[in-house]
Amino acid sequence: MTESPMPNDLSAYWLPFTANKAFKAAPRLITGAEGQFYFTADGRRIRDAFSGMWCSILGHGHPGITEAVIAQAKSLDYSPAFNFATPGAFELASKVAEQFPGDLEHVFFTNSGSEAVDTALKMALVYHRSRGEGTRTRFIGRVNGYHGVGFGGISVGGMPNNRKFFGLGLPGVDHMPFPYDASLDAYTRGQPQRDPMVYLRELEAIIALHDASSIAAVIVEPMIGSAGVFVPPQGYLAKLREITARHGILLIFDEVITGFGRLGAANGATFFGVTPDLCTMAKGINNAAVPMGAVIASRQVHDTIINATPTGIEFFHGYTYSAHPLAVASGLAAQQAIREEGLYENVAALAPLFEDAMHSLRGEPCVTDVRNLGLAGGLTLAPHPDGPGLRGYELFTKAYERGIAIRANGDTIAVAPILTSTPADIEEIFDLVRQSLRALK
Repeated sequence: MTESPMPNDLSAYWLPFTANKAFKAAPRLITGAEGQFYFTADGRRIRDAFSGMWCSILGHGHPGITEAVIAQAKSLDYSPAFNFATPGAFELASKVAEQFPGDLEHVFFTNSGSEAVDTALKMALVYHRSRGEGTRTRFIGRVNGYHGVGFGGISVGGMPNNRKFFGLGLPGVDHMPFPYDASLDAYTRGQPQRDPMVYLRELEAIIALHDASSIAAVIVEPMIGSAGVFVPPQGYLAKLREITARHGILLIFDEVITGFGRLGAANGATFFGVTPDLCTMAKGINNAAVPMGAVIASRQVHDTIINATPTGIEFFHGYTYSAHPLAVASGLAAQQAIREEGLYENVAALAPLFEDAMHSLRGEPCVTDVRNLGLAGGLTLAPHPDGPGLRGYELFTKAYERGIAIRANGDTIAVAPILTSTPADIEEIFDLVRQSLRALK
């Protein structure tokens, strides 16, 4: 891969979720990618140990996906999403739906996980209104939950920096406790073996306070991803499903990270054996080749909304680029590759090795906790004396210097290998992470 020239002007581009002044003082410019690696403007090769942003599950530049997008662009670049559709959209919806449990079978396409979350929240409101319970307008999220950056997503999300700068958000939103206690659960392999009601009693208290007749939905990530890979205790999601069902409250799983193989199953609902009413998804649905997201709704939710309106538009919602032809083409190719390459089986087989590798970091400098599930791993680092978050950013930069990309969120670190990884890939990832930890000041 040849070097690319540095742009003359770095001022115009305002980077998202980035310390712009620090970045522009020492930019990390990606000019290419193939398989497990990025290539930089200064001619370096960087191992991708975070699957892009949890999304490049099949590796970069997958030939089947690339060819499908090129072919689609040549035949149909765009068609309207309202009152028109392409055959591929129906085919992709069917291939997605057949991978979800229970009566989750109706797919509504969006362009991102953030849009998928806002769509799911709207579906919940319309569902209750359609069945004569329009008083159900409240939502319940979770502390440290991440549900994208739309106003709906930041309202039900529970990460302070994503909320505090943007006003009040949606009214009528409460948050359940974070289902992980570092003082008791640190260094757990997989799901902690603790009573899930320790965390869910507060949910029942919130329901009692507002009355179930006012609550539309509870939304959670099956495995907390963006906050740093935190795994709820055994039985937590099943108990959550029981409580919400008992009170007529919809349960939404945000599967943007856990969808399409990260846990060694098609989705978190399948992995945990718990069927919600709605699931959001994005990222791995099409290997991130073209922006795409979706919501899958249960038969009950879908039919209630559709049948409430005898004629005309049943759900006043959608996006110009919903089911964009290029996104659909990449989705169909990605789903074919997932099947043909045995992606879910590969993750399930590799997960024990990954778990051992993650926990081998216990005792390395500054590490205070290690967590894992499937091919997702999290580290917590002791804060730097000069302030929180500095240690995590230092590890991120030390890792980049050594040729590996990981994810830092404050002083939590996430490692999420590409799902086609081999044992040799896992070994190299953790050798580089270990070197980076030992380089911390």
